[in-house]
Amino acid sequence: MSVALQAVEVLAQEETTFSGLGAVGYGLAAIGPGIGVGIVVGKAIEGMVRQPEMAGQVRTTMFLGIAFTEALALIGLVAGFIF
Repeated sequence: MSVALQAVEVLAQEETTFSGLGAVGYGLAAIGPGIGVGIVVGKAIEGMVRQPEMAGQVRTTMFLGIAFTEALALIGLVAGFIF
């Protein structure tokens, strides 16, 4: 039996564990909500500039959009702990 096959057998028998993958997963999960918040705020500012009289209503809607988008980030954090 060749040395390469023996090495493959030894590696196959050992249990491989990766630590810290939850942090990597959450980091990837946080990218989407981060981009989403940026888009929501940018479009809200654009709407306020176009119609200043609607600024109060647009601001309220913007904060609701931010809250829902951040909820996705929290779900990603919880999923990292569960899985």
